[in-house]
Amino acid sequence: MVYQHTTPYVTPHILHKNYAQAFDAEVNNLVGQDLEYFSQAGFDMDRIQIKRNAPVAQLYEDAIRNEGAIISSNGALINFSGKKTGRSPKDKRIVYEETSRDDIWWGSVNIKMDEHTFEINRERAIDYLNTRDNVYVFDGFAGWDPKYRIKVRVICARAYHALFMNNMLIRPTEQELADFGEPDFIIYNAGQFPANRFTKGMSSTTSVEINFKRMEMVILGTEYAGEMKKGVFSVMHYLQPVKFGQLSLHSSANVGMDNDDVTLFFGLSGTGKTTLSADPRRLLIGDDEHVWSDTGVFNIEGGCYAKCINLSAEKEPEIFNAIRFGSILENVVYNPASRVPDYDDVSITENTRCAYPIEYIPNAKIPCVVDKQPSNIIMLTCDAFGVLPPVSKLTPEQAQYHFLAGYTSKTPGTEDGVLEPIPTFSTCYSAPFIVLHPGRYAEMLAERMAKHNVDCWLINTGWTGGKFGTGSRCPLKYTRRIVDAVHSGELAKAEYETFGTFGLQIPTALEGVPRELLNPRLAWKDKEAFEREVRKLGGMFTKA
Repeated sequence: MVYQHTTPYVTPHILHKNYAQAFDAEVNNLVGQDLEYFSQAGFDMDRIQIKRNAPVAQLYEDAIRNEGAIISSNGALINFSGKKTGRSPKDKRIVYEETSRDDIWWGSVNIKMDEHTFEINRERAIDYLNTRDNVYVFDGFAGWDPKYRIKVRVICARAYHALFMNNMLIRPTEQELADFGEPDFIIYNAGQFPANRFTKGMSSTTSVEINFKRMEMVILGTEYAGEMKKGVFSVMHYLQPVKFGQLSLHSSANVGMDNDDVTLFFGLSGTGKTTLSADPRRLLIGDDEHVWSDTGVFNIEGGCYAKCINLSAEKEPEIFNAIRFGSILENVVYNPASRVPDYDDVSITENTRCAYPIEYIPNAKIPCVVDKQPSNIIMLTCDAFGVLPPVSKLTPEQAQYHFLAGYTSKTPGTEDGVLEPIPTFSTCYSAPFIVLHPGRYAEMLAERMAKHNVDCWLINTGWTGGKFGTGSRCPLKYTRRIVDAVHSGELAKAEYETFGTFGLQIPTALEGVPRELLNPRLAWKDKEAFEREVRKLGGMFTKA
């Protein structure tokens, strides 16, 4: 029986088509002011439909309808990046051209590409995008400080990629979008389409390339969304020092609620950078990419890209609760009946991720900029050899040295064939994304530390009382106590002694932390074994 005011079953579909298609046309009209740009770039405006800064709900619909995405039980969109589930550093190229060639640190990280090959790949990407029914455009900003931010345009064929960059870039207001104008940097993402491996300079069907003269990026042969995020960071890692004279950093940052004291955290994967910078008594400026400017510190991004492996509400409640409507779960396995994500399942990849807007973190500092110079820098390492102290106060020269070294270690069991701890050195804590010579960033860091009298600390979250297998991981409660003592000023006033081979200054006492933990030599029962490991690690540092 149909009541007077009810709607027959078929009608919602009719209404949906009328409303949705009418709105889709409106989205296309939003780029009317830019039609000339798209036509000149080679886009077939009579054939394709461009959706500019489409609403999150519409991107959900398109991803579900066209890409096989699903809505998880927590409201996040689950989507998949295909064959590539991580970055492809060996396929990253930078165009060798006259405006930037003297600044780039050429080598295995920044591989040269000629301008002609870039033009071929750029045209290949646009030709592919012209075959799609829907082309998504997202216009946003990189950098929260208006003095140093850039306007970024992303052009892609997947709703998943558009939503990802909606979360990772800084989202413009309606007025900022209306006044957006010409972008400073453009990403052409045709990742579903392969590069021609017979084209000069191509080593595979994947190509991720940046042209600093054209201020453009082209992606072919990989649908992994993280390539876009790190592409924007590479551009900022180049522009900030070269164009603006500011220091770009691969770091997290937070600020005290009471004293407005800013701390920068450097650290490679597994050192605790994300965990330790998330502090209930401090506001999070950002978790991954920042610029230390003449006036303070600002986040480059508008969101976070967190690892999901073994994620739980108990271990990381802020990240767990940020996974809701608007977030993207990338390559995460889910229960097909309940749609509940399984963060422990690594059958697709161990590099499962979630991208969400930074305002989904309750204690985020919005806007993500602080007009105050840092008070402390914390360099994190996870030393599996068990010989570095849990905290050391670094001189400016030592800070520069450890920044250039970027040390941590892989532990046995993380990879096949790893039987002993393996040291990992990633210069400036960002080797895969470095653009200029590392010494340039290190000099800027040392200058700013000296100018603003910034204290620098090396904190080891790794092993104590023995190396991996015989010792134990430094308890998180002690590491948090050490970080709290950095922020309170206790450690700045402590008494220090010199620690052997590395010449580090370590505190003789800190309330709440055992004395034998502060000096690793005291924690080792086998003193000869300790000295052997110290010499071994010291030699590795020297070689690196």
